Amino acid sequence: MTEPTYICASSDLTDDTSRGYRLEAVNLLLVRKKGQVYAYRNLCPHVAIPLEWREHDFLTADTSLIQCANHGALFTIEDGLCISGPCNGQSLIPIAVTERDGGIYLKP
Repeated sequence: MTEPTYICASSDLTDDTSRGYRLEAVNLLLVRKKGQVYAYRNLCPHVAIPLEWREHDFLTADTSLIQCANHGALFTIEDGLCISGPCNGQSLIPIAVTERDGGIYLKP
């Protein structure tokens, strides 16, 4: 892969929201917080299962943390670090993305 791969329109990910996507056989989650886009593999480090509650629903009710629907583990949005739960101290796997021209792209 030499060119960035399109994931979604920037407008699909507003502040304090999350979305899940499957690209190139990888499940990923995107979160926008204070205008910044964060991306991680959609995979709990405790048990390799997806994190979301419902489609595109990865955040706590107050949108301050990513939460695993299966174990209740809590992860910081900015670095994916688990701060509570069975995988405490482990991290989500970051995915490199870029935002340009009204879109969010997977970096090559």
